[in-house]
Amino acid sequence: MHIILTAICGLLNLYAKKFRCPDVLTSIVAVVNLWPDFHRLSQEYLYMTRKQATIAVRSGLNDDEQYGCVVPPIHLSSTYNFTGFNEPRAHDYSRRGNPTRDVVQRALAELEGGAGAVLTNTGMSAIHLVTTVFLKPGDLLIAPHDCYGGSYRLFDSLATRGCYRVRFVDQSDERALQAALEEKPKLVLVESPSNPLLRVVDIAKICRLAREASVVSVVDNTFLSPALQNPLALGADLVLHSCTKYLNGHSDVVAGAVIAKDPEIVTELAWWANNIGVTGGAFDSYLLLRGLRTLVPRMEVAQRNAQAIVDYLQTQPLVKKLYHPSLPENQGHEIAARQQKGFGAMLSFELDGDEETLRRFLGGLSLFTLAESLGGVESLISHAATMTHAGMSPQARAAAGISETLLRISTGIEDGEDLIADLENGFRAANKG
Repeated sequence: MHIILTAICGLLNLYAKKFRCPDVLTSIVAVVNLWPDFHRLSQEYLYMTRKQATIAVRSGLNDDEQYGCVVPPIHLSSTYNFTGFNEPRAHDYSRRGNPTRDVVQRALAELEGGAGAVLTNTGMSAIHLVTTVFLKPGDLLIAPHDCYGGSYRLFDSLATRGCYRVRFVDQSDERALQAALEEKPKLVLVESPSNPLLRVVDIAKICRLAREASVVSVVDNTFLSPALQNPLALGADLVLHSCTKYLNGHSDVVAGAVIAKDPEIVTELAWWANNIGVTGGAFDSYLLLRGLRTLVPRMEVAQRNAQAIVDYLQTQPLVKKLYHPSLPENQGHEIAARQQKGFGAMLSFELDGDEETLRRFLGGLSLFTLAESLGGVESLISHAATMTHAGMSPQARAAAGISETLLRISTGIEDGEDLIADLENGFRAANKG
């Protein structure tokens, strides 16, 4: 009953502001006289206050007016006819706009609390799109010193070609960050938790410092998804994702997305995405939307399994270092506890041994697939130095703290006891040397 009354009061206050009623009592009278308008506004209010799981499940449902399809259909047509001379429809060519892509873009924007989203064909093209829009030759980009290897390779190679300048900074070091901001950058990229060491930085603080310096802030939210972290609410201007990961969750889509607070920036991003040809396809949009519907329960199970694995790994003598935001000793643990809605399902650890120990351990696993990527329903394990971060020089990896025996786990939704038993087999094999 209390929840119902609170909702009614909220609606009446919203209605009073919307229709300039001087007080709630006057708005009640207005409700009686203008019931259709109140009903419409109440639907808008409920839509604005939906929780993440509801957004993920309900986005795009029942929107098909032609046939009444509950699930939005795939629109595979590459082109659309005009109703007459110089009379285009809402869409004219699928690179510029596609009905299926429209649905998933609206879902992503609502999940992140943005004005709109642009779906791209890969996570890397999402990053490249942002730098294309905001940077020109001579402009400075501030990026994390321990960022994803693919991002590092892109920034470093384009900076070498003179497309822009880049400075890799330890963003947990406030002095280093302040010094970098004094160089008048145009864009600062934040990655929290970081890949692969799960370091957490204060997003709100970095975005505030960037805003004070008139710098655009963008946060890579791939490792947590909007189910566990909402950077726009923390002050970021943009959020980007590799939708290949948790948002899709089934390792059968390659896609990316950029979500912005400002509708004008969304329009500019969409224009450039069409211009350079990086928009997402219809079939990938459909699969992404289907995977998105189970985002919240998938994250819950994966997190639970990850925590069980973290607890187990702390008991293993061969584990030299363990990285997960839930650990009090993990860099940024206290920040993660207040900034995130969960500690996530990614973790990394260093084996105490040489390459042969590493090979034996990996060879003893059967449930953890040795593969790049992350965020799927299946558990994956990767070796950072030769896989995800091979694009970084040995010196850059060392500076970022990425050792030669660092392994990264993307925890899936299998039975947690089976996963721990599989790790036990790996350690048993590693100890045979």
